[in-house]
Amino acid sequence: MLTKRRVLGAGAGVTAAVLVLVTGWQAGAAEEPVPDQGLYQVQGADTADARTDVTRTGVDVLGVRDGAMEVVASPAQAAALRDQGLTLSLDGDWDALLDARGGGVSRAAAADFPAGDEGYHTYDEMVAALQAAASAHPDITAVSSVGSTYEGRDIPVIKISDNAATDEDEPEVLFTCNMHAREHLTTEMCLHIVDRFTSGYGSDAGVTGAVDSKEIWVVPSQNPDGAEFDIAGGEYAGWRKNRQPNSDGTVGTDINRNFSYKWGCCDGSSTTPSAEDYRGPSAASAPEVRAVQAFVDSRVVGGVQQIKGHIDFHTFSELVLWPFGHTYDTVTEGMTQEEYDRFKSVGEEMAASNGYTPDQSSGLYITDGDINDWMWGQHKVLSYCFEMYPSGGGIDGFYPPDEDIAPQTTRNDGAVDILLANAS
Repeated sequence: MLTKRRVLGAGAGVTAAVLVLVTGWQAGAAEEPVPDQGLYQVQGADTADARTDVTRTGVDVLGVRDGAMEVVASPAQAAALRDQGLTLSLDGDWDALLDARGGGVSRAAAADFPAGDEGYHTYDEMVAALQAAASAHPDITAVSSVGSTYEGRDIPVIKISDNAATDEDEPEVLFTCNMHAREHLTTEMCLHIVDRFTSGYGSDAGVTGAVDSKEIWVVPSQNPDGAEFDIAGGEYAGWRKNRQPNSDGTVGTDINRNFSYKWGCCDGSSTTPSAEDYRGPSAASAPEVRAVQAFVDSRVVGGVQQIKGHIDFHTFSELVLWPFGHTYDTVTEGMTQEEYDRFKSVGEEMAASNGYTPDQSSGLYITDGDINDWMWGQHKVLSYCFEMYPSGGGIDGFYPPDEDIAPQTTRNDGAVDILLANAS
């Protein structure tokens, strides 16, 4: 199993009572100052247009569920949202919530996850887990790299197939995780896929059939620099982007707004370097994006893209999303009605298997430069975004306790199988 020994520690939840004790802040206490970065529930953004308008104020959108949005906003951004006629409720001081959850200002060298969450894998542990799987199953695995990060970390990829050393003429499927640094549950999702399709080979008929008939590629972390920064010193930073410096002295590009297809086309990402959805100065300016794009480009053999299916795992909101994100249209440049209907049919089937909500990506709000639009728009790969557990939860939505890893990764077994069956 690709797991690590858990050290017992503090619980993961942050209750309002704890917040009051730690910070003195109380919901509804008018005498308390408005925080520099507040966690807000936004009501009234009931349409995709309205939600897109919310994102364009520069807030950090944490999740969307049933029309409500969880965002982190400055006082000016909160005022701008209220000016749009939206109702905001302040749930807490974002920085105080991070402090109470184990976060702090000082960022020492990466150590481990905060006490109680050691079941999650650090970068080194993730690499070791892939190497262990390859050592235990050498005939069906091959570990390589898609490239390097800004800080020089390797971005490993593992291939799982009955003849892993040979490039066979079989449909290929790609699973990618940890695009956004703080979404650590997704790394565990990819490691679970690796564990399931290696340890189950030869004993599980479904697993064996998939490995014998497909070439499965898994990239457990596309943003290891950001992920390591997010847990540096055994504390959470709430970090989303990569660690590439910007010209104005800020740090980080949102990798999932930096892909080349329709980059910056549709006001679905920010030009402000400090924004959480900063698209970067140019398409594929992030080395992590260039690495992933080059890997997928390399799978074009004899003029035919070998990768037929793809899931990019994120947290949180429990959603299954499909292209396009840059437009509300279903039938448009690069998408026929037949193609859209296939996306919708497979997406709804996967959502029925895991209890997520299915939708076109732009049904939430407009985005541009994301991996799923690029995978389909550039390569015609049946590509989905999964927003994993939980359905909501503010800061805790990004940091569920490690007890949730097993049930929330196995929850997607059926969906993974459905994608594999439809990748042809």
